[in-house]
Amino acid sequence: MAAREIDPRAPEPPYRQIAADLTAEIARGDLAPGSPLPSEKELTERYGVARNTARSALGVLREAGLVYTVPGRGTYVTDRPEGVV
Repeated sequence: MAAREIDPRAPEPPYRQIAADLTAEIARGDLAPGSPLPSEKELTERYGVARNTARSALGVLREAGLVYTVPGRGTYVTDRPEGVV
């Protein structure tokens, strides 16, 4: 899936723009329950951001209950994402 371009001048910080993009992918079913999300490294390449920015975006999704992380294995879409209709 092609990433939307991050606008560094937008009022919304880049990590929130990435989180919104990934949330939309989950809502559309592009990232189905149990599917792995791109790694932090893949997100940095996909969006042209720093690793901490990618990490923050994944943190937003975790806090929203959309994904969970297994240390050393990756981040996955939850079986029943709370924030997605």
